[in-house]
Amino acid sequence: MTPVTALAGDSLVQSVDWLTIAPPTLTAVVALVVLVADLFVPEEHKRFLGLTAIGGLVAALALLVPLRAGDRSTFCLTGDTGVGACSYTADHFTLVIQLLVLGGALLTALLSLTETRERLPAGEFWFLLLASAAGAALLPASRDLATLVVALEVASLPAFALVGLKRGDRRSGEAALKFFLSSVTATAVTLLGVSFVYAATGTLHLTELAQRLDDVPGQLQTLAEAGVALTLVGFAFKTAAVPFHFWVPDTYVGAPLPVAAYLSVVGKAVGFTGLILVTVVAFPSYADVWGPALAVLAALTMTAGNVAALRQVSTRAWSAVRLLAWSSVAQAGYLLVPIAAAAYSSDDQIGATVAYALMYAVVNLGAFAVVALVARRHPGNRVADYRGLYAASPATALAFGFFLLNLAGLPPGIIGLFAKVTVFSAAVDAGLGWLAVVMAVNVVIALYYYLRWTALLFRAPEGAVEEAPAGAPVPNTAPVSITLAIALTAAAGVVLSGYPQFALRFAANSLF
Repeated sequence: MTPVTALAGDSLVQSVDWLTIAPPTLTAVVALVVLVADLFVPEEHKRFLGLTAIGGLVAALALLVPLRAGDRSTFCLTGDTGVGACSYTADHFTLVIQLLVLGGALLTALLSLTETRERLPAGEFWFLLLASAAGAALLPASRDLATLVVALEVASLPAFALVGLKRGDRRSGEAALKFFLSSVTATAVTLLGVSFVYAATGTLHLTELAQRLDDVPGQLQTLAEAGVALTLVGFAFKTAAVPFHFWVPDTYVGAPLPVAAYLSVVGKAVGFTGLILVTVVAFPSYADVWGPALAVLAALTMTAGNVAALRQVSTRAWSAVRLLAWSSVAQAGYLLVPIAAAAYSSDDQIGATVAYALMYAVVNLGAFAVVALVARRHPGNRVADYRGLYAASPATALAFGFFLLNLAGLPPGIIGLFAKVTVFSAAVDAGLGWLAVVMAVNVVIALYYYLRWTALLFRAPEGAVEEAPAGAPVPNTAPVSITLAIALTAAAGVVLSGYPQFALRFAANSLF
């Protein structure tokens, strides 16, 4: 724990454990370095900005190693009784989520190296990506509502700009505007909820909230309940839970593909982390309010996502990205199940969400990496464009098929199967039999579109390669950075499928 000096009465003077806050701090510092360096680096050397960003993310990941004990906190209240509630805690839960978001940002950076050389402004892109990653890494360590909301916005605001970074592309601008307006509305509702909770309890620290909400005066009970409900809205938006999911398909299609991959994994991790912290840590006494609500949201979200994915027309432009977008909505429904189950049983159910999130992050980033590769030769990026991919690139097709089978929960994607069984078990153990049945039906629905896309990879190719727009390169070889991203995610998926207990044990050890 951070050493703090006991003072007479509560004190705002706090010592800072710099090692504890090093991962998000280093990411933010590298973002500033890239922003300043962009002013002086000549155009022909802009690629070094990307390498600097990747180096910064690797270093931030390395700084998680000294914190692996998960027993450090900083920015703690001090007083006559010693150390009180802390605003930043690096426990096992924090470290696992930081590993996920920083690793996801690193893979996104690999996917983006070619994009920043060919289409996107390098300096702005790398600064925005690192700034968003810094906020995403801060959020799981936040242990008061103020820090939580600030971290959420630091992760979100750069993401708006990243979505609209394709200059001159009307679709990109519309996507960014829709994402921005929806998110701002959700944030305003969340802030209103936080203010209600603070008015009812007089504190913002999550652990103190859990205690004081047990003893709210009768005249403030309705205010507290409204605050709890409204606070969940912003995080439900980030997870793309129904009915806060309408921004997803258009945003993913309009955004650069690496940014869509980032939003599908890191953006979703941010939302689920915040949701876990405010429900399980801050509002356990209101489980009768958020438990049923999240269970219903989980059922609606997985159903809406799978039905919409099922309806995608394979010959429609950008149908591949739209299908992955709706698939991510459905996956969000599965991720909500253990959080809802925690309201009915115990906090141990949260481990199922963490395990599923780890699996989803690996295979979904891998799937987007393949989509980014195929888009270089098929700018329309239709599902039909993947027909015969095995004949053109066997390794890429096998990797993509492996990713899709993991998302479907079928062998040889053992880690995908284990993750779904774990989530299913969480619902059953919590007595949510009806939700387990809804999940089982949705898994069967999802099998159709995942298997249809997988089968398409191995069919005989037909037609000519689609011509790229004028001025856009159509390379014969895959960029090294994209190939590396596919290889890393495929290798991680194979290792986890060969030893799925590792992910489950890792997730189980991540509990608070």
